[in-house]
Amino acid sequence: MANGFFIWYNFGMCLAMPSKIIKIEGDWATVQSEKHIHKANLSLVKGVKVGDYIIVHADLVLNKINKQEAEKILKMIKKINK
Repeated sequence: MANGFFIWYNFGMCLAMPSKIIKIEGDWATVQSEKHIHKANLSLVKGVKVGDYIIVHADLVLNKINKQEAEKILKMIKKINK
């Protein structure tokens, strides 16, 4: 998938989630994915700012994505969870 990715395992599913940055403090961002708010480490990415959409896995920001890509991924996740 362009600009983002999923991580899949045969014994279950582990998903890298799109989130929106709502606050940055040093190497940590407060991020929101749907209704869940948590902290994620920014050590692997540079140049992100509040309002950016990112891919988070295991509380680690993996990359920045655009809003349209984030919405597309979230829509697919909702479809999978039905």
